[in-house]
Amino acid sequence: MSAFTVALAGLGLLLLFWSVPELGPTIKAARADGVSGVFTAGELRCVQHPGHESCVWAGDFASADGRVLRHDVELYGSDRGTLAAGRTTQAVDTGRASRVYGPDGSGEWLFTSLLALAGAALLAVAARRLWRRPAPKPSPAAGLAP
Repeated sequence: MSAFTVALAGLGLLLLFWSVPELGPTIKAARADGVSGVFTAGELRCVQHPGHESCVWAGDFASADGRVLRHDVELYGSDRGTLAAGRTTQAVDTGRASRVYGPDGSGEWLFTSLLALAGAALLAVAARRLWRRPAPKPSPAAGLAP
């Protein structure tokens, strides 16, 4: 087994490890399937990248019936211009630990699905390389009798 085949299999497994557990939650998020309520913006969290800034609003979520209250969750898809501190917007809690979603859901299922497909494809290529290994060539001395 070559080092390249091992690396392909390892990368494929890693991508599946990251993506498969997230498939269910991202599908729920895509459909906005969860507890409806209100998100109150509290803090804008930004990360600077070379030539780019990525921001998301963090705050509190309260369900419409008042029974669920979550603190310090992020509103997926929000950015600097979406809200202001203290403002509210409709949101859905799908059960993710650190985020809630807008009532239209999210498109993150697409990226997660692509990661899972890439992981499966890499594993398939590695398996094919393993099963299609050429038979070992007989040594020149193997056909000689003593």
